[in-house]
Amino acid sequence: MFKYLFRFAALLLLTTTLYSCSSDQDVVNVYSGRHYQVDENLFREFTLQTGIRVNLVKADTDQLINRLELEGRNTPADVFITADAGRMIQCVEKGLLRPMDMSAISKVVPANLRDSDNYWTGFTKRARVLVYDKERVNPEELNSYEDLVSHQWKGRILVRSSQNHYNQTLMASIIAEHGEEKALNWAESVVNNMAQSPRGNDRDQVKAIAAGIGDIAIVNTYYMGLLLNSPNQEEQRIARQMGIYFPNQQDRGTHINISGAAITAYAPNKENAQKLIEFLLNPESQREFAEKNYEYPVNTLVEWTDLLKEWGTFRGDTIPLDKLGKHLSRATIIFHEAGWN
Repeated sequence: MFKYLFRFAALLLLTTTLYSCSSDQDVVNVYSGRHYQVDENLFREFTLQTGIRVNLVKADTDQLINRLELEGRNTPADVFITADAGRMIQCVEKGLLRPMDMSAISKVVPANLRDSDNYWTGFTKRARVLVYDKERVNPEELNSYEDLVSHQWKGRILVRSSQNHYNQTLMASIIAEHGEEKALNWAESVVNNMAQSPRGNDRDQVKAIAAGIGDIAIVNTYYMGLLLNSPNQEEQRIARQMGIYFPNQQDRGTHINISGAAITAYAPNKENAQKLIEFLLNPESQREFAEKNYEYPVNTLVEWTDLLKEWGTFRGDTIPLDKLGKHLSRATIIFHEAGWN
């Protein structure tokens, strides 16, 4: 208990020192679980265009959710940003968000990528794909997430921990499609086919393929963009060695997740919060996310960049992401029961 309080106090001290969050007609206060330079560049551009200063607090998403709960009505936060739909769903359930005006947003963001009750919207999207070694795997061998249970993948699959938000939301989508019993069987079979115990982030899975530890990995697309455009030439070489495969093209489509934005329940500057979120969805901002962070635009009017086109067009799963919330708690239990650490 004391360890938790100490860590939280340290977070409060750090963010208070870095940023003075306040209620002001020329301010918008942002709590963000994303840690990308492109976000900060766009926040600066928003200030230049509107005169509204962005006070940014960055931390682990779960830490920020805990902070919003503890601050309650006294929170200075106006906008909450996270890189996973599952965490947005949690915030809705905890009463930490307020509905926003979707009249403009609904014209450019597909319904499955935003909350049906208007509590949040996606502003970028990622596909959770299979990355494979071009020399050791024929892409014709690949098919779907479900096919990863095949004995041919014994000792060849790499994937990060079940504690990872992306995997939890993927599992929720599998439960939604197949039910809990089949989802458990799938998870147990994937565990049996793993090349090693889960460790590291998505980039580490790709590097493990290059090191010969495994042959295929479950990875978010934008990590491949980061590797291909890394200042480290060895990372570029590794990325060029890999192929990208979009699973489930013959049925429901590849699993999609989003980075989302929402207005907090007690936002002191809710009008400015609305302006910032709409700014992140305009064509110029959407192109920046695609060009600098290799994420897919959610704005349907924005063309993909050359790199995204190079990876290929694909059918994405159109299940409304807000419908996955009811499966998230079971997803973590199923991972535990399957021995997916």
